[in-house]
Amino acid sequence: MAVSRPDAVVVGAGPNGLAAAITLARAGRSVQVLEAEPTAGGGCRSGELTLPGYIHDICSAVHPLAAASLFLRTVPLAEHGVELVQPDIPLAHPLDGGRAALLHRDLAETCAGLGADGARYRRLFGPLVENIDRVLEDVHGPLRPPQHPVSLVQFGVRAIWPATTLARVAFKHQPARSMFAGMAGHSMLELDKPLTSAAALVLGTLGHAVGWPFVRGGSQVLADAMVSYLQSLGGEVVTGRRVQSVADLPRSRAVLFDLTPRQILGIASDQLSARYRRSLQRFRYGPGVFKLDLALKEPIPWSAPGCRRAGTVHVGGTMEEIAAGERMVWAGRHPERPYVLLAQPSLFDASRAPRGKHTAWAYCHVPSGSNVDMSDRIEAQIERFAPGFRDVIEARSLMNAQDMERHNTNYVGGDINGGVQDFRQLFTRPAVRPVPYTTSNPRLFICSSSTPPGGGVHGMCGFFGAQAALSRVLK
Repeated sequence: MAVSRPDAVVVGAGPNGLAAAITLARAGRSVQVLEAEPTAGGGCRSGELTLPGYIHDICSAVHPLAAASLFLRTVPLAEHGVELVQPDIPLAHPLDGGRAALLHRDLAETCAGLGADGARYRRLFGPLVENIDRVLEDVHGPLRPPQHPVSLVQFGVRAIWPATTLARVAFKHQPARSMFAGMAGHSMLELDKPLTSAAALVLGTLGHAVGWPFVRGGSQVLADAMVSYLQSLGGEVVTGRRVQSVADLPRSRAVLFDLTPRQILGIASDQLSARYRRSLQRFRYGPGVFKLDLALKEPIPWSAPGCRRAGTVHVGGTMEEIAAGERMVWAGRHPERPYVLLAQPSLFDASRAPRGKHTAWAYCHVPSGSNVDMSDRIEAQIERFAPGFRDVIEARSLMNAQDMERHNTNYVGGDINGGVQDFRQLFTRPAVRPVPYTTSNPRLFICSSSTPPGGGVHGMCGFFGAQAALSRVLK
């Protein structure tokens, strides 16, 4: 039964909005989640984008952050239908000549494959793998006194470096350097900028600690499980309910926005102080993405055998090529040879495609708001390392940066990270405040990826946003 006056209303049913609602419901508060789209999930949705029977993840597809999330670990996802599928190899990074650097779950196997750089790789990642939970407790949230200062220092002194600098210092050969650069590329920053090593260190460490799994049946299953669990706690999710102003909201003691600053200003500008509004107006969004979903009649014919066993493949060539491409994006240009993030879930999850068929999910970074069709360039990059690739394509679905924003208004200009995550907007996103989840209005809170720790399917932004609301107005 719907609650006429809930304790809290959450606007947006992405993973963070659902995490906030679950946290509030666990604390005994009544909560209603309002979602503009017909289905919950936000960046964690799936659909038949190409042909009937081919299930594609519309945004997020690979879930190391979900597997490691200190919040999602406390949610009985398996009881609500979630099964994480681990690829044989989490990550492959092909290079010309039929070679590939491979990140295996086993640290020793990864080191062995990197040859002369193996011992250097172990020195860099070994301590982080051993202390992954301690590292996440300190870096996967707001700025606060460290719980584990030694582990944080081990991470921080390396994470602060530009990825290209740390890769050159840490490794002597191209395979290890390129694989590191590919992981750093998830930051959506120029790789010669400070802090870009953080993404590579976190994702590489997670690859060994928890893997880079898929959700069997598609990412939508994860969102649906969170909805199911929330409902079991008495929470309510209303889809197809677009909120355009505060007047559209039911009366409640607190409102939490799983939205970025631009949408919050559109809904609640008159409820916020002039100073805080200016802070949100200064919030910076990053590059967009161009996404390509493919229905395939057979697996991608990679030259490097390891790529045929990997869930994720970073297609971009050498470290120098990746860095140059990302630099061009930030300069407002479209690389001829873009850095491509590719997933091939149907190799490990037969439910994604008809019997004997396959799917592929790929995207590259583009300037904000771009409407340029990058499909030929993405396909050429894949063909470079998998000759004959185009011959196995049965159907395509294309989404440029503008399409991505139309699909999800949180993706401003196609930015899937909820805003730039550099020094200026790391712990202080979306504004400089002691508790970044609060606003100038004591009843309004932010719980989206525009707050720490930022983008990814982990629910931590929602958890901390809800904690802020509980400590202030929902005691």
